[in-house]
Amino acid sequence: MADRVAAELRALGLAAEEDGSGPAVDSSAGNLYARLEPQAPGTPIFLCAHLDTVPPAGRLEPVVEDGVVRNAGGTILGADDKAAVAAMLAGVGRVLLESRPHAGIELVFTTREETGCTGAAAFDAGRLSARAGFVYDHAAPVGEVVVAAPYQRTIDVVFQGRSAHAGINPEDGRSAIAAAARAVADLRLGRLDAETTANVGRILGGTARNVVPDRCALVAEARSRDERKLVDLVQEMLDTFAFAASVCDCEVETSLTELYRGYRLGTEDPALRLAFAALARAGFEPRGVEVGGGADANVFNARGVPCVVLANGMAKIHGPDEEIAVSDLEAMVDVTVALVDAARDAA
Repeated sequence: MADRVAAELRALGLAAEEDGSGPAVDSSAGNLYARLEPQAPGTPIFLCAHLDTVPPAGRLEPVVEDGVVRNAGGTILGADDKAAVAAMLAGVGRVLLESRPHAGIELVFTTREETGCTGAAAFDAGRLSARAGFVYDHAAPVGEVVVAAPYQRTIDVVFQGRSAHAGINPEDGRSAIAAAARAVADLRLGRLDAETTANVGRILGGTARNVVPDRCALVAEARSRDERKLVDLVQEMLDTFAFAASVCDCEVETSLTELYRGYRLGTEDPALRLAFAALARAGFEPRGVEVGGGADANVFNARGVPCVVLANGMAKIHGPDEEIAVSDLEAMVDVTVALVDAARDAA
């Protein structure tokens, strides 16, 4: 993907720069960056999409049926976020073809968004001249604008017990799986309120059917658009893991990671105002929404670069029924051009 996008950028006459973040984030490529120098007063902007997808389990054979792009190969289409990549490239291509004056456009194509926005986190945001950014990465009808996104914490947990033969001397063992099961049963999981969720997404333990398992690891997460709620929830989860270990006579180790910080944009935020103005220019009614998922915008906002996420029409993402309408692809090209025009005309 990075090679293909770099080639497309060069075909547009742009220099495609790849940073050296690949090895640091376990990616086979770095983030890509390209820049169009300003030609007019206004607000310089940057556009962003991610290059990676969730893993496909089969062939990718995109087909167009009744105006909708799907994958005939029975796995993900990859519209998340290749549809955004395509719209950005086509939109900027139109700006260049039509010689539309602009206040400066920067393009950022990130890696490893699906694993926690680690590519964006490794990108040097200090090189951006933009005063507002737009990430095309929201699976919803064109017109929705994300105005609030959650804070997130990942908890890696390892229960340590004592192994023993399950049929001869099980009383000498201490089951790490039993401790993990007790913890999961006691956790509050799912949607806890309108802005807070918790989940255990992976669990692994044991060595054989007839051995009391001495180790069990799990990965949990918590999210909330209210950081104070998140702090309290994470502590509750840590206490639950500790209690389950104690009653099962096991030990537990926990490791806490912040993948991204949340944000909430006000009505006077420059990126939000530009997004609403551009969508209206393109013929859409802008609608602010609050979401439960993170995106590269979380990283940029945390670094002081105002940034919003725009819906780009992709649907049923991360599954074999993933799709996007051709009309939505075309609409996002129009939105891209409208963003450029609105930024140029901004005071």
